[in-house]
Amino acid sequence: MKRINSLDILKGLIIVLMSLDHFRDYFHYEAFFFNPTDPEQTNNATFFIRWITHYCAPVFAFLAGVSAYIVGNKYEKNYLSKFLLSRGIWLVFVEIAIMNFGWKFDIEFNFIVLQVIWMLGICMILLSLIIWLSLKQILFFSVFIIFGHNLLDTYDISGNFIWAVIHKLEFFNYSETKTLAVVYPIIPWIGVMSLGYFFGQFFQKDFPQDLRIKILKRVGVISIIGFFVVRFLNSYGNSKTWMNYDLFSQTIYSFMDPQKYPPSLSYLLMTLGPMLLLLAVFELYKKTTFSNIFIVFGKVPFFFYILHVYFIHIFAMIAAEFTGFGWESMVLKQPIMILPSHLEGFGFNTLIMLVLWICFVAFMYPMCKRFGEYKMKNKQKKWLSYL
Repeated sequence: MKRINSLDILKGLIIVLMSLDHFRDYFHYEAFFFNPTDPEQTNNATFFIRWITHYCAPVFAFLAGVSAYIVGNKYEKNYLSKFLLSRGIWLVFVEIAIMNFGWKFDIEFNFIVLQVIWMLGICMILLSLIIWLSLKQILFFSVFIIFGHNLLDTYDISGNFIWAVIHKLEFFNYSETKTLAVVYPIIPWIGVMSLGYFFGQFFQKDFPQDLRIKILKRVGVISIIGFFVVRFLNSYGNSKTWMNYDLFSQTIYSFMDPQKYPPSLSYLLMTLGPMLLLLAVFELYKKTTFSNIFIVFGKVPFFFYILHVYFIHIFAMIAAEFTGFGWESMVLKQPIMILPSHLEGFGFNTLIMLVLWICFVAFMYPMCKRFGEYKMKNKQKKWLSYL
């Protein structure tokens, strides 16, 4: 099956941007003092670096749905359903056992976080059932979930694990020293993935490219307009309302930072709209050195994801050792994103952090290129499809 360059370019671009967010978590001096989107403390550079990475999770979920449709068009639906189920279970395992260790290097697993890989896994399990619906039914389901899920905000069932898995970010202490955090509830992410599955039909080789671009542009523009309307009204679809500040820049920070955990309607419109426009642009993008770099990463996004967390953490331990904090300070009992006080003062300013991040991406490139080539030469090895 021939790969679609526009999808690989977008996957590669997003996975690289995602690494910036995670690199920032471990190396940005400011990351250990304040939330990068806090209007009262952030600055233009810090806010933008965090804001641009808001696009990662929606793109991952949407493109996972697109890929599922493309795979399903090659095989029987029964095969696709079993594949999504097994891959979903695998992703849940990877999140709990492999990624949670990579983030913290805590062999006792004192703080387990269910993040984006978990979300993709559970959504794939659900998608293995949803694909049996007609495309019209899947579209209706997707739109209903994306536009209607904020109705659940009127209910508050705090302390309930099932409710947290469905719709609410929450922390659970299941022993005196151990915590479980549900950061990525399933709703509305399943709607984003199923919407991607519906859009998968537009990426078939016999579908006219000009019509595909027209659809992507039209839905993208409508979504962006919808974001500004919903966000400006500041009521439904805005779990996290925006505020007016004395400084105009602070008001902009507030306006452009809709609720992500769980994602509000305004957040989804803000991210899905530009994503669709980018796909339309990449449809016409000819192969260049720039696009080829992202295609390399886009062919092996999951491989990149697992490795980049471990390498970032290892490099952070080395940096901590050489800057007087000690490598042990990077063995964490809680996620580094919670702003651990013992690391205040660690890290680099924005410019140096960005230079180091670019070097890190360059470091990851040859590994991803070789693994991508290995996958292409060994397509018959089914286990490679899980990486």
